[in-house]
Amino acid sequence: MSQDTSKSNHFIDENSLPKVLKQHKLSMQDYEEIKKILGRTPNFLELGIFSAMWSEHCSYKSSKKFLKGLFEPLPHVVQGPGENAGIIDLGDNLCAVFKMESHNHPSFIEPHAGAATGVGGIMRDVFTMGADLLASLNFLCFGDIESKENKKLHTRLVNGVSEGIAHYGNCMGVPTIASKSLFEPCYNGNILVNAFSLGLVEKDRIFYAKTTNEDSSFQESPVIYVGSKTGKDGLGGAVMSSDSFGEDSKSLKPTVQIGDPFTEKLLLDACLEVFNKDLIVGIQDMGAAGLTSSSFEMAARSKSGMRLDLDKVPMREEGMSPYDLMLSESQERMLLVAKPGKEEEVLNIFKNYELATAIIGKVTDTKNMELYWHGECVSSMPIESVTDNAPLLDRPLKKPAYLDEVANLDSKDYEGLDLTACLKNLLSSPEIADKAYIYDQFDDSIKASTLKGCSSINDPVIALPRNMYKNEANAKKAISIALRAYPRKSYLNPKEGAKLALVNAALGLALNSAKPLAITDCLNFGNPEDPGVMWQFAESIKGIKEACTALKTPVVSGNVSLYNQSVEGKKSENIYPTPSIAMVGLIEDKDRVLPAHFVEESTTLCVIGDLEALHISSMESKFAGSSLQKILGLPVSGTFASFDLKASKAMVNFILEALEHKLLLSALSVEEGGLAVALSKMALKSHLGCMVKTSIVKDGFKALDLFAENIPLVLCELTHKDEEALCELASKHGMPVSFIGVTSGEALISIDSITLTLEEARKLYNEGFKKSLA
Repeated sequence: MSQDTSKSNHFIDENSLPKVLKQHKLSMQDYEEIKKILGRTPNFLELGIFSAMWSEHCSYKSSKKFLKGLFEPLPHVVQGPGENAGIIDLGDNLCAVFKMESHNHPSFIEPHAGAATGVGGIMRDVFTMGADLLASLNFLCFGDIESKENKKLHTRLVNGVSEGIAHYGNCMGVPTIASKSLFEPCYNGNILVNAFSLGLVEKDRIFYAKTTNEDSSFQESPVIYVGSKTGKDGLGGAVMSSDSFGEDSKSLKPTVQIGDPFTEKLLLDACLEVFNKDLIVGIQDMGAAGLTSSSFEMAARSKSGMRLDLDKVPMREEGMSPYDLMLSESQERMLLVAKPGKEEEVLNIFKNYELATAIIGKVTDTKNMELYWHGECVSSMPIESVTDNAPLLDRPLKKPAYLDEVANLDSKDYEGLDLTACLKNLLSSPEIADKAYIYDQFDDSIKASTLKGCSSINDPVIALPRNMYKNEANAKKAISIALRAYPRKSYLNPKEGAKLALVNAALGLALNSAKPLAITDCLNFGNPEDPGVMWQFAESIKGIKEACTALKTPVVSGNVSLYNQSVEGKKSENIYPTPSIAMVGLIEDKDRVLPAHFVEESTTLCVIGDLEALHISSMESKFAGSSLQKILGLPVSGTFASFDLKASKAMVNFILEALEHKLLLSALSVEEGGLAVALSKMALKSHLGCMVKTSIVKDGFKALDLFAENIPLVLCELTHKDEEALCELASKHGMPVSFIGVTSGEALISIDSITLTLEEARKLYNEGFKKSLA
């Protein structure tokens, strides 16, 4: 897209217009609308700006109409969607700042650099708001690593992505405390890399992306560039992320940015110093679309104008044009608006950290973006028309025909199975097996605040650092974060798959004694031009809305990633709908955090949740998109049915109260692989076995129900003396509890007809993933 950038303020020749519009992913209809907005023909620079700001990645033009209503302004929410990140109140003047974003296409093209810059970008979104970074997490989806034709490519992608994440996070000194990875053929040509970051900020020290103070009259505040110098790397990245992947995707390598975590660490420290000295009005990360998005969005939020002298932007290459400078996505850069009279102090701070810095413009009251190049005005554009008036699309929706084809599964495929062999295969399968191969590269305890990290089989926990103890009440507080996504189930029922992700996230937090507060999401879907994909998207949003309302966990930030589709010749494949959820919860007393492994010998094992509903549900629902279905080599099929959100919320409340009364010794939510895998994981992470006879459950327990995944359930360990108290509490909450067995000093997993030694289970679990990559 940059071949004509030397003449970026020149108008486009009529003969080359179709080609230029195609390069910029703009239609002739878009072009006519641009001419109306400007009242004239746009020049090349302006066309590039509209292309970036009106891209799917920046404007959400296909998805925005569905996102309304996701946010609920509850008392504990300080900042919802629309800023760099969401913010929730933790009490005692302390807030958590967090967000999750995708870096899917860049990570497929250049896995190390793509994943690394994804981590860097989300970190900047968080610390831009004044927060000190506390933790990072990631959610990764790769292709079928067990097939011969994909193993080599996706082993390289796994290695490159994990190395990139580790390099950036470790160098930044921010612990990566959890990593979740999935492997499906639908990601063979389009992997997913979703990065999450969380920081802490004092409530009265939050900074926003704005150009004017709300409590003061308009002032021509200086606009300052800080960070790395601008190059041509990442040019057109936002537009590239708004298109499908084809065989020529390797040619897009120049659109992938190269990150430098050491520079970012300096930028973080410099920004925190500027925040502490209260020298600025607002600040924005130069993320997607670079200087274009940061300048236009800051001015739009404050309904102001801005003048930028682009020749003053620090450059690392000769011959750069206004087009390059406005659209480059070079990493580790910020745009800030200083308080008048404080600019020299701001400049000196960044110079002390050996970062590039320059005053490149000023805030105006024109509501226009005026771009100058060596004193010549090369563009003047109405800001609101570029940002707020981006065209919104009303794409057609249609329930995909495949849903009727996959609704039924053949029960004969599940007859006569060797259940012990099934459990062994599940424990060694890529999703369920231990991913130490990936997470051992991440330092999950850099800041010495991690209570549960990557090696935990349930959700991570990180304590509030001591330097944040403004009040001694904070000394026992901690945060837990749960990452969930169920693409196989969402493929069969997008609404219920999204709901299950939220419910299991909430249960995971509750088992850490964390009250669920809010979520950020990363909505990964295929080509929005496909009515079936838009139907999947709309249904997923319905599920998220319903679950958020029931659980009182509003969406405070997030990201939409469309065009996750691989194209080879005339054949194309959309990924499964993959709405990934990151839920944040507050722990008032970290001493209540439960382990996720057996603690004592001869203790009671019970299941919290409606086992009876699981028993009587159909085969089509029990095993729809399940891990058992996958390890049997069967196609994704079944009808993933609805479940009771009211009962799920009651389960969360019940668990939190049970932990408050110290009734449980350990617990784990029942998810991939069902109850059999949950029992095995809790055993192999301890030195204790279990003796389980599920036939004592009311109405019997069909053998295969051990692997069912369709009902939210929790597996718990407690002492015999606490059984009565737990039953009384369960009655109060209307919560079914089923006692299924005991822990054992014998190193054996015994579940009905299943018998497996701890040694063998541990070997399968510890080595399964590495063997898949070998």
